[in-house]
Amino acid sequence: MLTPIAQAREGAPAQVEGRVIESQIAYRPRRQLICKIGDDSGELYMRFLNFYGSQAKALVPGALVRAFGEARPGFFGAEMVHPRYRIVKPGTPLPDALTPVYPTTAGLPQHALRRLIAQSLAHCELDETLPEEVLARFDLPAFRESIDALHRPKPGDAAHALTERTHPAWRRMKFDELLAQQLSMRLHYRERKSRAAPPLEKDGDLTAALQERLPFVLTRAQQRAWTEIGRDLRAAHPMHRLLQGDVGSGKTVVAALAALRAVENGFQAAVMAPTEILAEQHFRKFSEWLAPLGVALTWLSGSQKKKQRNAASADIASGAIRVAVGTHALFQEDVQFAALGLAIVDEQHRFGVEQRLALRAKGSGAKGAPHQLMMSATPIPRTLSMSYYADLDVSLIDELPPGRTPVVTKLIAAERRDEVIAHVREACRAGRQAYWVCPLIEESETLQIKTVLETHERLKEEFPDLNISLIHGRLPGAEKAAVMADFASGELQVLVATTVVEVGVDVPNASLMVIEHAERFGLAQLHQLRGRVGRGADDSACILLYQKPLGELARARLKVVYETSDGFEIARQDLALRGPGEYLGVRQSGAPLLRFADIERDIDLLEAARDLAPSVLRDFPAHAGRHLERWMAGKSELMKV
Repeated sequence: MLTPIAQAREGAPAQVEGRVIESQIAYRPRRQLICKIGDDSGELYMRFLNFYGSQAKALVPGALVRAFGEARPGFFGAEMVHPRYRIVKPGTPLPDALTPVYPTTAGLPQHALRRLIAQSLAHCELDETLPEEVLARFDLPAFRESIDALHRPKPGDAAHALTERTHPAWRRMKFDELLAQQLSMRLHYRERKSRAAPPLEKDGDLTAALQERLPFVLTRAQQRAWTEIGRDLRAAHPMHRLLQGDVGSGKTVVAALAALRAVENGFQAAVMAPTEILAEQHFRKFSEWLAPLGVALTWLSGSQKKKQRNAASADIASGAIRVAVGTHALFQEDVQFAALGLAIVDEQHRFGVEQRLALRAKGSGAKGAPHQLMMSATPIPRTLSMSYYADLDVSLIDELPPGRTPVVTKLIAAERRDEVIAHVREACRAGRQAYWVCPLIEESETLQIKTVLETHERLKEEFPDLNISLIHGRLPGAEKAAVMADFASGELQVLVATTVVEVGVDVPNASLMVIEHAERFGLAQLHQLRGRVGRGADDSACILLYQKPLGELARARLKVVYETSDGFEIARQDLALRGPGEYLGVRQSGAPLLRFADIERDIDLLEAARDLAPSVLRDFPAHAGRHLERWMAGKSELMKV
């Protein structure tokens, strides 16, 4: 389609045709070719910073030029910089297809790339992988037709449908990709169900005894989750369940019940967490609940002295230890379990694929693979559950225990720091405790922000009458444990920390959280940090201390966390702001990204693919195999954990 020159809009690609009015080589300041063309509606400059002598000779006054590019304001008027063009004769018809433009790199010109792709398309076999009835049911074009349409769109195709990816050919690509993901997930789900695992059928005295000893009654959501987990543990195939819930919803006690089920059936349980602080918090809680019932527990981490680690490993290997809690040290080669029946992985998205596989490999040998329970305090949006987590059984704790105090969230600019310091002083004098969280440990020239070390020193000067301590990831494990123990016991009034306190820290008397440079934290981090307070009976507050000026994304994050405390809504907004790649932490999770589909915008296609996948596997196995080979070759191994 030809656009009159006067109607070529700024920033929008357009194809124009006009006569060369004048052409010259100018030096402004560098050598460039400037050519003015015009039609009945107006004039336009074409500017070339790199050009050949043959171009200057061809673009002579009177020549008819057809050019494609983006018009923008120039020094002398509207211009196109380095447009694609050709000299044509009057009445030359437009091509029967639009010219494709591909992402390229230096040294690979568009014309060469187009030629190579055209040759490849001419020689490759693009057979159909979907049954005819599926194409008809969802009104999808044929695969070959779709590929041709995307590489050689017809002139009548709406440009916005191609750029916005709503064209039928694009919808076919997206549907195929989503269906391949769903087929792969269902196959892996089916494969897991075919493996053997020790059935933990005995519902003994330990789980009942723990519930009787607890100073609280399980919520209905906790009871429902425990019923679902207990049912899975009785099966002779491995449980692969995700237990998710908002901050403070009570996932840990449900995990403790699952560990006891393994113990009362003669097996061991392993509880793995990504950080020493979180792992130690789990060890403390599990010891508090399980040790009085006669269950032997041990702690294993990379920071332990060799003698301690060797002793703990020996007890695990002998079977004397029934529940082992620790960090990634649990899946090192020298750690062997006598009879591992259950592996519990907290914050599972923080572990790599190989790490999760290594813990599973510590299983119970001839009796099969261990059951797996994964926990996440970051609620998973519905669209992610339907796609990247489609092969998991999910238990949801969607209510908080009674007595949790709502946390008031305040946004305060950094220049009002003195008001925040006064608020901390007031809270501590009233007998409560406070966290002060900073994003960095050491000075950074590029990020001119307060560090945890500077803040610690300044707060000690501000509060000479208070006990203030410091915790960050580089402290030795024993020192971190001592600081946390002092804070939990109330000996410390203020804890200055990095995000090592993001998850797992439970100090009911801490009622105030100050987050320094809140604009530099992610949404999930802000929500998790806020969840460290509001665990007691006192009114609690989270102060988000931010530095002006705020960028657009930072402003959006702070607005979300200020307006809602619903972890599921925050997770949905976080996904919308960051996209699934960054949200999932693809490098760690191993989940392959979707290249074409957008799980939020293409929810209708995702739902259709999810519903269709089981029937395709059942009724059209050959089609399913060809479809997976086309779309998932080399990727499916990443999704097997």
